[in-house]
Amino acid sequence: MPGTNLTRDEATQRSQLVATRSYDVALDLTAGPETFRTTTTVRFSCTEPGAQTWIDFVGRSVSSLVLNGEDLDPATHWADGRITLPGLAAENELTVDAVGLYMNTGEGLHRFVDPADGEVYLYTQFEVPDSRRMYAAFEQPDLKASFTFIVTAPAHWQVISNEPTPEPVAAPEAANVDGGEVARWEFPATPRISSYITALVAGPYDVVRDSVTTRAGAVPLGVFCRRSLTAYLDADNILDVTKQGFAFFEEEFDQPYPFTKYDQIFTPEYNMGAMENAGCVTIVEQYVFRSKVTEAIVERRALTILHELAHMWFGDLVTMRWWDDLWLNESFAEWASTTCQAEATGWTDAWTTFGTAEKAWAYKQDQLSSTHPVAADMVDLAAVEVNFDGITYAKGASVLKQLVAYVGREPFRDGLRAYFAKHAWGNTSLSDLLTELETTSGRDLRSWSQVWLETAGVNTLTPEVTVAYDGTIGALTVVQTTPEKHPTLRPHRLAVGCYELVDGALVRTHRVELDVAGQRTEVPELVGRSMPDLLLVNDDDLAYTKIRLDERSLATALEHVRALAESLPRALVLGAAWDMTRDGEMAATDYVRLVLRAVPGETDSTLLRVLIQQVTTAALTYTAPAHRDDVVAELTAGMRGAAEAAAPGSDAQLQLVTAWAALARTQDDVARVAGLLSGEGSMAGLELDQDMRWALLTSLATAGAADEEQIAAEQARDNTATGREKAARARAARPTAEAKEAAWVSAVEQDALSNSVLASQSLGWGWVHDATLLQPYVDRYHAMIEKVWDERTHHIAESLAVGFYPLALATPELRDATQTWLDEHPDVSNSLRRTVAENRDAVERALTAQAADARA
Repeated sequence: MPGTNLTRDEATQRSQLVATRSYDVALDLTAGPETFRTTTTVRFSCTEPGAQTWIDFVGRSVSSLVLNGEDLDPATHWADGRITLPGLAAENELTVDAVGLYMNTGEGLHRFVDPADGEVYLYTQFEVPDSRRMYAAFEQPDLKASFTFIVTAPAHWQVISNEPTPEPVAAPEAANVDGGEVARWEFPATPRISSYITALVAGPYDVVRDSVTTRAGAVPLGVFCRRSLTAYLDADNILDVTKQGFAFFEEEFDQPYPFTKYDQIFTPEYNMGAMENAGCVTIVEQYVFRSKVTEAIVERRALTILHELAHMWFGDLVTMRWWDDLWLNESFAEWASTTCQAEATGWTDAWTTFGTAEKAWAYKQDQLSSTHPVAADMVDLAAVEVNFDGITYAKGASVLKQLVAYVGREPFRDGLRAYFAKHAWGNTSLSDLLTELETTSGRDLRSWSQVWLETAGVNTLTPEVTVAYDGTIGALTVVQTTPEKHPTLRPHRLAVGCYELVDGALVRTHRVELDVAGQRTEVPELVGRSMPDLLLVNDDDLAYTKIRLDERSLATALEHVRALAESLPRALVLGAAWDMTRDGEMAATDYVRLVLRAVPGETDSTLLRVLIQQVTTAALTYTAPAHRDDVVAELTAGMRGAAEAAAPGSDAQLQLVTAWAALARTQDDVARVAGLLSGEGSMAGLELDQDMRWALLTSLATAGAADEEQIAAEQARDNTATGREKAARARAARPTAEAKEAAWVSAVEQDALSNSVLASQSLGWGWVHDATLLQPYVDRYHAMIEKVWDERTHHIAESLAVGFYPLALATPELRDATQTWLDEHPDVSNSLRRTVAENRDAVERALTAQAADARA
């Protein structure tokens, strides 16, 4: 039962009628592997006695309903996730006794069995509408209440929630179907919070404990993971970053940490990066590093830790009234965590990473047909679920960064402090924050908000230069253009940098900061100066905009890309080249060769990661089919050469070996990969740890050089959850019709795979050296997608809709088939249409790039 979609209008009406005070939730987790007992008592008032409303619950069954002492018939009052509540009094008490369902989709109360030791682990994920999968709830963020949880579970488990874990008491009256002793935990009541940030985590997790000194006193800290991962848990690093965040945010917000403790639990089969449950943050356990990882991933983990900690104030203490302000919730956490990382940790170049990775995500999302204003119109829960995207996170954070520059850092900080002081434990909208910022800055922010937050699309800024006879700049104009469908010209605060070649290095010799507004903005400050070798609009990456280079600057960049010693201008120049490639203004083949010149010696881990991702896309889908094989061969050889030349044991070596192995298809490359895996060959400094073994084996499987026996043997060697996922990917990557069919059937046509195995399997299914293997699935995809969307939970349906789209084909036939489906299905849900349309957009962009590459 998926549960009824909640609209914003319904939520508004319910919050006008109902005010919630408290929930008592009793859970019995000893009933078996499929279900649990859940009993909810909720107390609430009603502004119109005699009126009717509903409370939400999605589960196996409802055993009894008692409203104000009167029994209600569940068969009459519970349907499609809603329990009807008639004849309300001014003050009400409702008790719902029900049976809930464990999930394997990463939604609701997720149940996982560790293949390493057979232990059971549970965790909740409630954002957006899934607290109703564990207990009866008024499922909307503005109906805050105090929550008390009572949990019966195996006595040897850790049980963790929003409040400190109490001492358990024996519960011999409970029958544990698995045998063993049973205990009961009775948690203290929480402050008034929204249901989506309540949490329950249970199982034999191991823990490292510490504390942090805050304005409110010592706050207990806990870092948890599964027992089979304890040996890999680097808790000291995690706790150090956490403490740095506590100090920074308490000072920045002038508010003490609002909860009683702070636990971080690394959980299996997690759909997202993390979730800001109040005082009980859940984090994807890929951040427990069992093998060597790149510095980019370590930095990303720190950002994730700080992002969720920032939410304790912005999101948990002060919460959006409705999901229209989801963007502000997430964008603020992105801005705050990046600011903290840059100013209070060792990652002082965090804004470079932000520009390289997050902004690239935003620019990509903002050029899809599904782009939307930062402040999106969230008419219902279905709209919310598909808007966890690059606009909500990365563009919003980029715009907030501009807002900070516009109002000034100190006025922005003072406005935040006033906002938290005024609205603590309440619900707000964007207008409430803007009111405080207007007061502290003296600026009118309503027009700024309209231009930046209520319109979609990304502008492009291009320098128009006239060079005088003596080599000086005679005139310089920054020209602003807009996409046809989103013709909004915006004000930008940015810098223009002048770079000269000095002893083989491009050195910045001059910088001008200015406001760009309208279609044309003159830059008189640079008139009369020598025309530099490289003129860089949006130097220092202050603005949210695509940029172009003038003819001389582009030639310099193409020839001397490694001459830029600083990573940020290098990333900006390479980002401009990538934009040009995506827009069909630069041949994909030329972009591949540019990156192959840029990669050797690259020391910025995130930039290297992004370049590898982009150049792989360029070679495999943006090059003209007539010479694609030659370009892929050139890229593969270049990656192998760069890997072999990289410093032994370096971050670059790790990334480049992995990238080369993914592309390897010639007899010589496959033999080299096989030698590295078997140990018969070697590469100085390369660690043949378990994750590298899987990367190499998957390379061989994709090339048809590893069979089921080898994959099964590796899975037996790595009898873990990760091993199970990696094996699923390797099996699906094999280049046979039978392997593709088996992956398709088990994921799409059957419903037994967990969310993480399904996601891994889709990666293998879509990774092919011969894209024609996916041709039979063009029609099958379009035939199945509506049924899948209707019958599976949102996350699983979205994973299937994206992961099993045969994008590797990137042909006119695929585009036309998808467009035909869109034309013939005008009445499907907006969220499904959006997902399918984004798939089509990716093919359309690939075809544009292919045509440009063919013309070059």
